[in-house]
Amino acid sequence: MVVVPLSMLLARRIGRGAVDHPERDERRIHSAPTPRLGGLAMYVGFAAGVAAFGGAIATRWQIVAITGVITVAMAIDDILDLPWYAKLSIEVGAGVLAFAVGAAITFVALPGGHAASVLNLSIMALPVTVVWFVGMQTSINLLDGVDGVAAGVVTIVAGVLLLAAINRLGPTENAQSDVIVLTGALMGCCAGFLVFNFNPARTFMGDSGSHFLGVALGMITILGVAKLAVALSLLVPLVALGLPIGDTAFAIVRRRRAGRGIAYADTGHLHHRLLDLGFSPRETALTFYLATAILGCVGLALFGHRRILLVAVALLAVALIGLIWRNMRREPAMESEDTGYMTLPGRPAAPSRIRHGGEVD
Repeated sequence: MVVVPLSMLLARRIGRGAVDHPERDERRIHSAPTPRLGGLAMYVGFAAGVAAFGGAIATRWQIVAITGVITVAMAIDDILDLPWYAKLSIEVGAGVLAFAVGAAITFVALPGGHAASVLNLSIMALPVTVVWFVGMQTSINLLDGVDGVAAGVVTIVAGVLLLAAINRLGPTENAQSDVIVLTGALMGCCAGFLVFNFNPARTFMGDSGSHFLGVALGMITILGVAKLAVALSLLVPLVALGLPIGDTAFAIVRRRRAGRGIAYADTGHLHHRLLDLGFSPRETALTFYLATAILGCVGLALFGHRRILLVAVALLAVALIGLIWRNMRREPAMESEDTGYMTLPGRPAAPSRIRHGGEVD
């Protein structure tokens, strides 16, 4: 929270791509130029937390270094707007660096009869690790389209991983385990950033922030939950991130079917569709939070937190009540005596951002 205003000042001093101007393209939903180097502030908060409380983490400085490299590299992208292949090279490089310091997926635990069976990946460990990191970064990057969505979702996912780690602590284990410190630092930097990023946002995280979050989540899941030789050990983060991962997969299919490259930017993402349905940016963010929390509860239940299903049911009830309340806010149709047309009082219609066959509907 202390560093975010400094990142905003830095962005305005740099100008150019460091400030996001709404007239750049139709995907922008903000109305005023907004600094977008918030990822630098998020990294500083994360690094400070890990440095202060991560003394027991063997790879503490490697984690700080790798997340710092990806943050600075993507901050340069925010300013210069690098081509897609340069961004992909940076994403792959982050995965290779993580593999080099030991944050590697070397096995996958598969469900079995009474215990999990472990499948060693051998020479496939490096490509699988790289794909994991690239996927994490891409999913969070595509999620960052509405004020507060990406930072809030990652805060919830980090909380889910925190609870999963606590659930696996034995009676003699030190509570300051790797994943608990790392997720605590990640939750803290995201929560501090949300003070400035929740609608109406005063700053954006930019590619530096979204890729920092993707790399941090990738390393936490590998060093923490993914190290446990239990059935479906990678399923917790996958389920909790079901919304952004699913949106990314659908975006790839959608763009390929339209004959475009997968790096083509469009307005067909889930948050764009919610906005086109009449949701406000705040309602869109809260919808993502709720859905992520429900999926996180399901992931924790699969991981051993059986009672968490009660929380999931409560969240579903909250979602249902919210939906009913939102519909009750709309006044019923009134028939006009003069023209015979039906008048539907409500919000002004927003321009559609959904594309069909390359044309705006």
